[in-house]
Amino acid sequence: MTFDQLANAFVTLLVIVEPVAVVPLFLGLTEGFDAAQRRQAALRAAAVAFAILAGSALVGEWLLAKLGITLPAFRVAGGLLLFSIAFEMVFARRTERKYGTMSEALARDRIRNIAAFPLAIPLLAGPGAITATMLLAGQTGGDPGRLAALIAIVAAVMAISFLCLALAHRLAGMIGITGNAVLSRLLGVVLAALAVQFVADGVAQLVAATRGA
Repeated sequence: MTFDQLANAFVTLLVIVEPVAVVPLFLGLTEGFDAAQRRQAALRAAAVAFAILAGSALVGEWLLAKLGITLPAFRVAGGLLLFSIAFEMVFARRTERKYGTMSEALARDRIRNIAAFPLAIPLLAGPGAITATMLLAGQTGGDPGRLAALIAIVAAVMAISFLCLALAHRLAGMIGITGNAVLSRLLGVVLAALAVQFVADGVAQLVAATRGA
């Protein structure tokens, strides 16, 4: 993968995962935990999320083929999904949805196994992140080197997510409510542009395939 492709993949995943926005939710979910327990929960959540996204990169295209879905069609659908996530980020609806997920987890499990749910799924490795990973994997053309580079990018994003959660108390104090709101909207605009590009590429490939047929 070229540097531009690597940078695009990294920015796409980082914007979708949005680890900074998960910080206040993480603090709420781990209320009463000591520092060591918070680090352990953060590490397990990042590891589970990495496994999910890496698996999506490795077998996602195979699964689509088994379901009879072409990659261009998935790219258009995925782009629309990512755009909806960007819309929620810009208009502050995604945070409300995440808080709803947190409340549900607290009511059901009383913070047991929060590393798997809701931290790993759906806060870190949600539908948007899974979709984006599968789309990016489709751009590798099945090349092992490019696929390995994508998985390395997933690992890097999860490492950043772990650091954000491990330093949750400090980040929450530094960014503040206003800073988090501004950052979320800015990242939402970036994600919207990336989503439009996914849709445009998918439509172009669908049109080319139709003409070729």
